[in-house]
Amino acid sequence: MPQVALVSCESYNEDAVRAAVERGLSLLGGAQAFVRSGEKILLKPNWLSSDPPEKCVTTHPAVFRAVAEALLQAGAVLSYGDSPGFQPPETAAKKTGCAEVAQSLGIPLADMRAGREVHFPQGRQNKKFVLANAVLDSDGVVSLPKMKTHAFQRVTGAVKNQFGCIPGTLKSEFHVKIPDAYEFAKMLIDLNACIRPRLYVMDAVVAMEGNGPRGGTPKPMNALLLSTDPVALDATMCRMMNLDPALVLTNRAGMESGFGTYLSEEITLLGDPIESFVAGDFNVNRAPNEPATQKTGSSAFKNAITPRPYIDGARCVKCGVCVNACPVNPKAVNWHDGDKSKPPSYQYDRCIRCYCCQEMCPESAILVKVPLLRRIIGG
Repeated sequence: MPQVALVSCESYNEDAVRAAVERGLSLLGGAQAFVRSGEKILLKPNWLSSDPPEKCVTTHPAVFRAVAEALLQAGAVLSYGDSPGFQPPETAAKKTGCAEVAQSLGIPLADMRAGREVHFPQGRQNKKFVLANAVLDSDGVVSLPKMKTHAFQRVTGAVKNQFGCIPGTLKSEFHVKIPDAYEFAKMLIDLNACIRPRLYVMDAVVAMEGNGPRGGTPKPMNALLLSTDPVALDATMCRMMNLDPALVLTNRAGMESGFGTYLSEEITLLGDPIESFVAGDFNVNRAPNEPATQKTGSSAFKNAITPRPYIDGARCVKCGVCVNACPVNPKAVNWHDGDKSKPPSYQYDRCIRCYCCQEMCPESAILVKVPLLRRIIGG
C-alpha cells in the first residue's frame, strides 16, 4: 500500500518548514531511502510563472530549501529547475526566491530550456516525449508541487507538476494535439511513468483556491505532504479540499493504468490525522465530469455546454499574455477587430478549452464560466 506522510506546518518560517520536512522524511524512511551519496538529483519545483512567493502560485523557497538541505545531507549532488511556459527559467528562479536559496547552498540551475526525444513504448496515450536535458542528465528527480486549483484538470498537484519537465512552448503543442481533458490526464500519467520521480513533496502550507492555478486566492492549509505515489498524494490533497478524488481525471487515469491509487482504503496515511486539515469550504470545482454522451455530440452542442473562459474587462490591462498563451492557430482569443485599446475577445468556435489563457493571465482577469445549458443538464 502506498504511504502518504501528512505533517503539520503552520508557516513558512524556515525552522518550522525544516522540522516538518525532516519529520515527513523520517516517516517514509529518511532521505537516504530516496537518494544515495553521489547521485545527481534534479529538484523540480512548480514555477508556473515568474511570481513572488507571497502570491502562492509557485513552490515556496522555504520548502525548496528544506528539501534541498535534507538531500544534500544524504550526499546527493543537486541541480534544480523548471520550464515555465512563457518566461525564461532564470527569471522564474529569481522571482520565486529559489535562486537566492540555491546560490546559498551551491546548487546550479539545470538546463530546462532544451531537451531530447525519449521513446516510452509502455505509454497508454503517449509513447514519446521531449524531456528537458536536466531530467535526462540526472539520476533521479524529486518533485516539489504546489497545492492549487486548475481550470482544465480541476486541481494541479503531484502528477501535473511533471508537465514542466517538457521544455518551454512544447507544452502548448500538447493542448492542441490532446484537447480532451481525460486524454490529457492519461498523457500526464504516461509522463510521470516515464520520468519516475523518486519522491514528491507538496507545498500545502498556503495553497490556492478558486481561479487557479495563477489567478486564485491564497488558502492556508498548514501542511506538507510527502509520498512516492503521486496519485495517492493527489487523492489525499483532494480529501483535504473536501473534493471527491474520483472527480480528478489524473487520479482516474493513474488508477486505471495501475500507476497509483486514489482509494482511501488502499492508502496508508502517516503523521497527523487528515481530519484536522479538511477545509469544507475550499473553493474548488465539484461539478460532475462531462458525460461521454455529451463528448460525442455535435460541435455546436459541445460549444454550448462546455465551460468557457471569459475576460473581466475591469481587470484586464490589455497586456496580450492571453493572446500569446493561446496555442491554436488562428488564435481563439485575440484583438479580432484590431483595436488594442479594448480587452481581447474570444471566438469560441476556435477555442479548445485548454484554459491556457486563464492559467497565464497575470491580472486574474480571465475566469471560467459554466454555460446555462450545462448547468441545466448537469444540475
